[in-house]
Amino acid sequence: MSVFRHPERHHVAVLVRHGMLVMELGIVHRLFGQARSAEGEPLYEVVTCTPEPGDVRTDSDVVIPVAVGPEAIAEADTVVIPASSLEYEPTGREYPPALAGAIDRIRPGARIASICTGAFVLAAAGLLDGRRATTHWRSACDFQLEYPRVKLDPDVLYTEDGNVFTSAGVASGIDLCLHLIRRDFGAAVANEVARGTVVSPHREGGQAQFIRRPVPEPQAASTGAARAWALEHLDRPLTLRDLASKEAMSVRTFTRRFREEVGISALQWLTQQRVERARQLLEETDLPIDRIATDCGFGTAASLRQHLQSALGVPPSAYRSTFRRTA
Repeated sequence: MSVFRHPERHHVAVLVRHGMLVMELGIVHRLFGQARSAEGEPLYEVVTCTPEPGDVRTDSDVVIPVAVGPEAIAEADTVVIPASSLEYEPTGREYPPALAGAIDRIRPGARIASICTGAFVLAAAGLLDGRRATTHWRSACDFQLEYPRVKLDPDVLYTEDGNVFTSAGVASGIDLCLHLIRRDFGAAVANEVARGTVVSPHREGGQAQFIRRPVPEPQAASTGAARAWALEHLDRPLTLRDLASKEAMSVRTFTRRFREEVGISALQWLTQQRVERARQLLEETDLPIDRIATDCGFGTAASLRQHLQSALGVPPSAYRSTFRRTA
């Protein structure tokens, strides 16, 4: 007997594990559950399942009884794998045979999606080999080390590669679910779900706007004085000759030493620092965009917009509206 009661609907199985994040389970049920046809009929049926039926511990003090086992996966049109808090622990990514067996039951042609570090489960099963994928930016380094065959993009909110979808941190599960609804039933249905959930139908940018990227200071640096001086004079049109003169070096020697110590070129480093300064001013001040562009050394608002869009995926106005700190 099928675990899904409505054969006419798109069947979604949410595979949960111990340590599951309650919010991520709620995201899938809430968003897919709100999708309706023009006649008001539900378009999806969502079932929660687990590799071994019983009580499932969450990342909070809530325990959720899950009666449905992996048989739901074999019938699902879409399988969603949320994250587990166990994946944040050093030994938490040793997946039990029951989980691997559940993944093996995904039927050919079914759509597979992960939220946050649920991508580790897909990667461990080999489902992401050679595919573009993402996960939470804090776990990106570990992911790349463990699964070098995956084309990881840590800057985006979600990815699509064939029938496999991955998303970044918890809230990006909302972005991914809306994307799937949009693909299945069109923008009008997805927009109505977004409106009912009081979220944007589509967020600008990606994870890049949430990531701080300070350049580490080397233990013994022969270009440190030049960098310290540059940070005090970012508003100036600095050149390699200006920086090299602060260390009494030739431009050639300074360029080589700088890359050895910092890992990138001096001009790349300058651009990074100017972007970071712009982020700070956008977050903490009400200065006009033109003034911020001048203070950071970009010269014009157009140049600032171009560099911020390239580095973070959003223009200055969108970044400020998202991160402006209020009193």
